[in-house]
Amino acid sequence: MSEPQTPPAMTPKPAEDSIYRSMFSAYPDALLLVDAAGRIVLANPEAERLLGYAAGELSGLKVDALVPDAIRPRHAAYREAYSHRPKARPMGTQMELVARRRDGREVMVEIALSPLQIEGEPFVVAAVRGIEAYPRVRQALQRARYSEFVAQMGRLAVDTRDPQLLLQQVPAAAVDALQIDSAVVFLLDATRLEFHVAGGVGLLACESLGSRCPNRPDTPPGFVLAQGRVVTVADFAAEQRYTVPPDYLAHGLVSALAVPLVDRGQIIGVLAARARHGERFGADETHFLESLSNLLAASLQRSQSEEALNHAQRMESVGQLTGGIAHDFNNLLTVIQGNLQVLEDHPALALDAGAQQMVAAAARASRRGAELTGKLLAFSRRQQLSPTEVDVPELIESLADMLRRTLDQRIRIEVAAGARGLRCLADAGQLESALLNIAINSRDAMPTGGTLSFSCGICAALPADVAADLGDLARGQSFIEVVITDTGLGMTDSVRDRVFEPFFTTKELGRGTGLGMSTVYGFVKQSKGSIRLTTAPGAGTQVTLYLPRLRGAAEQEELAAQATEGLPLGLEALLVEDDADVRTVVCQFLLSLGCQVTEFDAAEPALEHLASGASCALLLTDIALGAGMRGTELARQVHARWPGVAVLLMSGYSTELLQAPEDSPSTWELLRKPYERSDLARAMARALKARPQVPSRQ
Repeated sequence: MSEPQTPPAMTPKPAEDSIYRSMFSAYPDALLLVDAAGRIVLANPEAERLLGYAAGELSGLKVDALVPDAIRPRHAAYREAYSHRPKARPMGTQMELVARRRDGREVMVEIALSPLQIEGEPFVVAAVRGIEAYPRVRQALQRARYSEFVAQMGRLAVDTRDPQLLLQQVPAAAVDALQIDSAVVFLLDATRLEFHVAGGVGLLACESLGSRCPNRPDTPPGFVLAQGRVVTVADFAAEQRYTVPPDYLAHGLVSALAVPLVDRGQIIGVLAARARHGERFGADETHFLESLSNLLAASLQRSQSEEALNHAQRMESVGQLTGGIAHDFNNLLTVIQGNLQVLEDHPALALDAGAQQMVAAAARASRRGAELTGKLLAFSRRQQLSPTEVDVPELIESLADMLRRTLDQRIRIEVAAGARGLRCLADAGQLESALLNIAINSRDAMPTGGTLSFSCGICAALPADVAADLGDLARGQSFIEVVITDTGLGMTDSVRDRVFEPFFTTKELGRGTGLGMSTVYGFVKQSKGSIRLTTAPGAGTQVTLYLPRLRGAAEQEELAAQATEGLPLGLEALLVEDDADVRTVVCQFLLSLGCQVTEFDAAEPALEHLASGASCALLLTDIALGAGMRGTELARQVHARWPGVAVLLMSGYSTELLQAPEDSPSTWELLRKPYERSDLARAMARALKARPQVPSRQ
């Protein structure tokens, strides 16, 4: 590019030319001398700097080259109109003007125009000033830039359902918008004992994805959590509030801004931005980073809520399936067990030892089948529970004593159960079974020995995920937390996510049904509590049960012993059961107990029988009676018309037993299938004892 040429019409004196050129070059604003054809004749160094051109490159260009493409057609008309009525136009006319740099970027400018005649030829002097250097303008532009990045992240958060994408894009947006060197997201683990690096840009050697950092006030993210607010570092070399990792200084990091990620009032992580120069983070940068952190926390919370909902829906679907299977299976078991008991008493087999052994073996197998359906019902939360006041520390110490005698002697059992009198309302047998299931899993996770610890106490504050799981159940309710911890192998994330699913097991074939932890889950949920599992490969496992606490309740008397006295001979019983095989077995039981039995397969003919004046002391009815009237409705009508008739409801689908008492008299007795003859006898005795003391027929 040749040196700028003086226009032919310009013939100043040599001395004046030197002065004018010096003034032209030294002027602080960009100056362009443009001829009538719109071609740049002269440009000073400031113009070249502002517009990104090398020395001499502007001379000879059409001025349209400095106009953005979008407004170039209009600019030609503006220039034509100005040439007809040239006049001085100062800067600061409130017009938003933009110039196009050589690299294509645009820069906001103010432009002053001055017409000039040189030896009769028209020229225009354009003084151009870049206004992005103005503090207020620069601040406004920076805020607009930050807002645009937040908007982009907001759109991404709406469009994506993958939190991992945001965990990468948010730090990238922070680095790009703030023009810094590094940004990282630290998330707290479920235990709240450690942070892990969940995403970042410009990560240091000590900060690979997934790497961990203790949650202590002397660590960078731990200090933010301890403070509970935004933390700014002006100079890492002079930082005294916490220990600065050596890698920070080795990589030349000087300043930092860290904001907490808050989910429903609880800090779940930290978003940190770091730069290699000081005085980088002001109020606008803090507001920007807080906006990103709020957006990220909301997205993570949404993802967790959606996953929890999906998990709950999956568990509910499996629960409905298993509950239905258990219902049908219980009917089959009732037939099998009943016939086995009849065979056991049959005179033809009384002297046949081999046959008696086979009947006994079949009876044991059917009882194991009943236990299996019980586990399925427990998972599906359709198991009938008998909640009582349970002294949790006493139960834990009793269980620990038993485990010390039965578990591998290489496993040390520790108990910190606290003072007696810490009570919850739960089924004591099911609670003990749940703790035993957890202990057995812990034993299997410690093949070479270890420590199994039990503790319990009042839960001072529910973790956020547990509170969300309990929902309305947590309001105004105090909880006992029962914690079982082992030092075993731990679990991977994939195993942990499925540990409560029925039939899922990591044990070899033949060593487990996969129903242990699903049973625990079902029991805890049905007891209006929650369960939390924390684990990591090689770091052991901790299971915490949250059970509703009985606060301030006086010690109650032990529940009255269930009636076991003999039934009155010749008891008139009305049996309603739609399954013919089950009906046959129950009839055999009733006859063997000395009852007079009238049987029906539906509710309607049973009502007609009673309405005809037949005598009846006890109604035994299945709840589900096919397509006709349900057993509960039959019981209600019998109770209303003949209140002296005792009622015994039966079902193999325990959700019916759970729902039946909600609006039913407390005198009705409930019996779950399958049952043995002795179970039936006790239930009948209780029903007769609880019935109103009025004549059986009115």
